[in-house]
Amino acid sequence: MADLLRKPQGTSGKVHSLTPADAGWGYVGFGLYRLKAGERAAEATGETEVILVLVEGKASITAGGKDFGERGERMNVFERIPPHCIYVPAGADWSAVATTDCTLAVCTAPGKPGREAAVIGPEGITLATRGKDANTRYIHAIAMEERDVADSLLVTEVFTPTGNWSSYPPHRHDEDNFPEMTYLEETYYHRLNPAQGFGFQRVFTEDGSLDETMAVADHDLVLVPKGHHPCGVPHGYEMYYLNVMAGPLRKWRFQNHPDHDWIYKRDNP
Repeated sequence: MADLLRKPQGTSGKVHSLTPADAGWGYVGFGLYRLKAGERAAEATGETEVILVLVEGKASITAGGKDFGERGERMNVFERIPPHCIYVPAGADWSAVATTDCTLAVCTAPGKPGREAAVIGPEGITLATRGKDANTRYIHAIAMEERDVADSLLVTEVFTPTGNWSSYPPHRHDEDNFPEMTYLEETYYHRLNPAQGFGFQRVFTEDGSLDETMAVADHDLVLVPKGHHPCGVPHGYEMYYLNVMAGPLRKWRFQNHPDHDWIYKRDNP
């Protein structure tokens, strides 16, 4: 069985610390801090660029020699208001001191010095609807290619209503073949509401060489090295996930699974 499901290491401090070496790939890294008021997190970016996402709660943040003051607004991720986010370039440092209990995501990918540390959210981020019927979900495009805010990183968050499916119809982006497709590694950081809930995610290739279906819980991380990767949540619970993608080209081009592309065509005539 592929090691695609990563459970949080505890309930406080740095509970996820995924590097490309840990994942067995070349681009995406992901960290997650769960801090109490007054606790601090700090890192050097090295050769990576970083997007800090205040998933919930507030923190005072400095990055790249700039003091951004207290950031954060939503106290519960399921409020669905745009997140406060800060870009930190390669070759810089950042630190965050929690001013309330907070959850801070650290999205990383290869970067090069030259960009400035900057606030990239909530300004410029709006809630968009994707899909229809039981495939409806709501998107915050934090750092997709339409926003020139990073060298490599593509970051987005998705809210999937109760009983619905997401990242569906199944699609893949595992070939470096632009413009038909781009190679993008991807992580899914999952949250459930209420927190005791669960969801499902399947990661599978068309040739069957990879086919894993996982039950995901609150704060779980799923790795998508290749293949299709739909997820769903049972009735009574809603799902949030934060996606981090990166590859050799900062563009998102995918292909739907040929068996299920009819759903996309029907819903997008």
